[in-house]
Amino acid sequence: MHIRPQQGPQECFLATQADIAIYGGAAGGGKSFALLLEALRHTGNGKFGAVIFRRQGVEIRKEGGLWDESCALYNFAGGRSRESMLDWRFASGARISFSHLEQEDDKYTWQGAQIALLCFDELTHFTKSQFFYMLSRNRSTSGVRPYIRASTNPDADSWVADLISWWIDQDTGFAIAERSGKIRYFIKRGDDIIWGNTPQEVIEQISGAELWEVKSLTFVASSINDNKILLAKDPGYLANLRALNVVDRERLLGGNWKIRPSAGLYFKRSYFEIINVAPPTLRTLRSWDLAATEKKDTAADKNKDPDWTVGLKLSRDAQGIFYIEHVERFRGSPSAVETAIKNIAASDGTAVSISIPQDPGQAGKSQADYFIGQLAGYIIHCQRETGDKVTRAGPASAQAEAGKVKLLRGSWNEDFLAELEAFPNPKVHDDQVDALSSAINDILKPQPGAGWAAFFEQETARMLAEEN
Repeated sequence: MHIRPQQGPQECFLATQADIAIYGGAAGGGKSFALLLEALRHTGNGKFGAVIFRRQGVEIRKEGGLWDESCALYNFAGGRSRESMLDWRFASGARISFSHLEQEDDKYTWQGAQIALLCFDELTHFTKSQFFYMLSRNRSTSGVRPYIRASTNPDADSWVADLISWWIDQDTGFAIAERSGKIRYFIKRGDDIIWGNTPQEVIEQISGAELWEVKSLTFVASSINDNKILLAKDPGYLANLRALNVVDRERLLGGNWKIRPSAGLYFKRSYFEIINVAPPTLRTLRSWDLAATEKKDTAADKNKDPDWTVGLKLSRDAQGIFYIEHVERFRGSPSAVETAIKNIAASDGTAVSISIPQDPGQAGKSQADYFIGQLAGYIIHCQRETGDKVTRAGPASAQAEAGKVKLLRGSWNEDFLAELEAFPNPKVHDDQVDALSSAINDILKPQPGAGWAAFFEQETARMLAEEN
């Protein structure tokens, strides 16, 4: 079996002589495979060792992740795996290990280590201090010159965006094609990085600097269009990227390093058709975003504009179209919130399932258990929210942009659309956005209490309807 990189950026990344090479800038460019391939380069050297890092340990073992990919590659290269240790041994004695730096202080567990090759998969997930601390562990007596390789996707607010800014057009956010793969040089002094086009240029800027202190760095840009193998094996992946919300699509498909979530990028009024009547649907739920603070207009009260409690009723038809049928929005005491949820549940009927957010910790569990008891007879489940608000809103944004979310005409329409269009402005309430995000994410899951059989029955009906 011949193992070789794909022509283009992947080949350029694996051929560079830079001390530090960062590869990617978009999804699907074959970044992780390139790191795995690079680690094989010196496995004939018995003293060689490489460590490939992910920020979180669970990401290494996940389906189709680094460990699975390494098994598909390293077995053919003569490696022997030790899955319990997450490492590979080769006949020469060379080692390739997988590890994580989940907590900031995990970097100190590598104190005293000597690692010839350090690889970081998704560099923007690591902190700047983790990266530069591990750079001090990048040393070797194996005869292999120590070096670092990393993959990344764009993140406008990351330290990586600053590190590779010379390779990125600061007006458009896209990689400058003619600079991809070009090497620059730097010395880090405290928090400052001094750059130059040659090592000599760098040391001339720093009194007392020595040539051995200079590091070389390059950025090699790639995209899914450079990964012909992936496009041939899974052409649907490109469609998946195109279906993302505008911010994630610009980042992961376009490779834009400057785009940030801002008002009007996630939701626009034009995305939402307003209709008078919803067609028959497969499933309906009421998703709640809870607040329990009454508005007080007294001068002494500092919370004159508290969050709203929002109950959003969402349904989905056989063609996969979502309908926002009603939004209840109010402020009230915990007792008033509880009463309203019960009354609206009775009005909706038992065919409408109920989704309640569950805060982390024992208090959140206790509240969830209480609501389940109070709403006996209804299909109810409590959903733990993970990730930040913008991340959770991504699927709803993508569905809306595709024209798959419609509104039933109602007096609540204007407040709803105004809030969505302002998202994610921290000065504007986002309770309705949270309720919509939870509802969209929830309704795509199997119906609570109905089991997988009912879910498959629903999905089969939808797909058959699409075919017809």
